[in-house]
Amino acid sequence: MAGTRIIAYFNLKPGVSVADYEAWARSTDVPTVNGLPSIERFEVFRSTAVLGTDAPPPYAYFEIIDVADMKAFGEDVATPLMQKVAGEFQGMADVVFVLTERL
Repeated sequence: MAGTRIIAYFNLKPGVSVADYEAWARSTDVPTVNGLPSIERFEVFRSTAVLGTDAPPPYAYFEIIDVADMKAFGEDVATPLMQKVAGEFQGMADVVFVLTERL
């Protein structure tokens, strides 16, 4: 990975069904974001457990966004299509985006 990795962690908002979110993620979010020129790779993961405990995971989903070029990413997310996709996502999820760097 040459660029920046963004990790998003989130839970669905009240009233948003898992089936609806996951269908939207598969049909819209994943292919659209992976189609952006600035993206190396975009994946969404469902939490299944907290290792070594019976406690539920604090977040239901995680996204890993590998960005090749942050300047280009800013331009990509400003497009009308990405503004629509981002708005749909924000309507479904309470999300925190964390920028990371490799140690």
